[in-house]
Amino acid sequence: MQYQGAMAGMRIAKVLPAVLSVAALAACTAAVSTRAAAAAAAPSGMARLTGQHPCPGTTGFTCSTLTVPLDHTGHVGGTLRLQVAAAGNVRAPRGTLLLLTGGPGQPGVPFVSRLASRLAPVLHAYRLVMFDQRGTGQLGAINCPALQAAVGSSDIAVPPASAVRACADHIGPARRFYSTADTVADIDMLRAALGVSAMVVDGISYGAFVAEHYALAHPGRVRRLVLDSVLPQSDPQRTDAFYLVGLRAVGRVLRLACRVPPACGFDPAQDVAWLVRHRGDGVRIFDMLVTYEFIDPTYRNPHPPQTPPGFGDVVGALHAARHGRPAHLDQLISGLSQAGGSPSEFSSGLHAATLCTDMRFPWGSDAVPPAERRRPLVRATARLTVAQVFPFDARTAADDGIMQTCLAWPATRPAPETPPGALLPRIPVLLLAGDRDLSTPLEWAQQEAHRAPLGELVIVRGASHSIQNREQGHQGRDALFAFLLR
Repeated sequence: MQYQGAMAGMRIAKVLPAVLSVAALAACTAAVSTRAAAAAAAPSGMARLTGQHPCPGTTGFTCSTLTVPLDHTGHVGGTLRLQVAAAGNVRAPRGTLLLLTGGPGQPGVPFVSRLASRLAPVLHAYRLVMFDQRGTGQLGAINCPALQAAVGSSDIAVPPASAVRACADHIGPARRFYSTADTVADIDMLRAALGVSAMVVDGISYGAFVAEHYALAHPGRVRRLVLDSVLPQSDPQRTDAFYLVGLRAVGRVLRLACRVPPACGFDPAQDVAWLVRHRGDGVRIFDMLVTYEFIDPTYRNPHPPQTPPGFGDVVGALHAARHGRPAHLDQLISGLSQAGGSPSEFSSGLHAATLCTDMRFPWGSDAVPPAERRRPLVRATARLTVAQVFPFDARTAADDGIMQTCLAWPATRPAPETPPGALLPRIPVLLLAGDRDLSTPLEWAQQEAHRAPLGELVIVRGASHSIQNREQGHQGRDALFAFLLR
């Protein structure tokens, strides 16, 4: 979900959250591919930045273009142009800090000014660099109008199958070249073009997933690693294509919210379970809850700042709906839609292309023909237990946007896999997680912390997604600054 103010670009109260989470990306198993390996072997002289000019509206940064091959193995021709923004302090004493934004689907360059201000206490020591990952940004955003109109930046909203197929057809056979592994290879070309042997890599949400895989592919080229709002590198059981961790986290997060004085006096998780069972719109309720964390991580503020009347107190809205007063909940569900938006700000087409190529589903990879996918999905859904999905149901798990998008995505050669559960390199790793985060739940950060031999997990109580960008206090950013300057 993106680096933007909570109310920017809203339709009614449309939230484009701070660094797009990937609700369900823990099922991804893409990593170091032959494309990444080919890029690692490529001579550094092949990578260069061109067209340098001052970044518009951003003092102290130079914008340029990095041209990368569509296919890093060289088997398929074509190139892509990626926009890069780099600070002017080329000889920064601690070297380059590459900051990766989220999605997949969000560019980096438009947010360099905002992020530079948030990271100001450490930028005397680092040269900050950001770039637009392939398929994003003004130079190369994948534009799928029907899909964009249907889901925008949501991971959970369900698009029409026709919009999904139209998007895949628009991208064409090249859709297999928008995997995480391809972005990892692009990053190493960017490193070479910057003329540095190693970098500190800081990733937020999906950016953390990319950062993990870059460190796995090129351990000698990463000095330190920051993982903010963590997506674990893989899911060994391949169960989380259903986003089970996120579904279960709703109960934990809402119960935490209700323990803050004055206590609620009721169980909000049971309210959700009742509503899902009786209304049958678990996906829409889940989408609203994940979106709402970017407005108010307390979930209880009756009047969150900068929001129209009626957009506060989600816990109260759920409880009222259970007791026959659904108007407030219905307003939240309809008003917090993330549909639409500009593909240059967030590309739903790139989002679909990456996830459907990277992820593994109950039917396997996207190499399986669409006609053969539904039956294994039905079988896997039938095996889900109440405990796995509570406070939601198996239908919610099977019907969320990622699952349904990739169910309709045409057959494509999938990204290669790496063995699940690989340890991160023995380099300092800082993991930042908010305990109110539903986009990338705390449980994922705890999972990945076990794979970081020199990892340090900082849990920010009361915080939601994207600590560096949206934390209301300073615990997480203080930990970040101390880590980067250690």
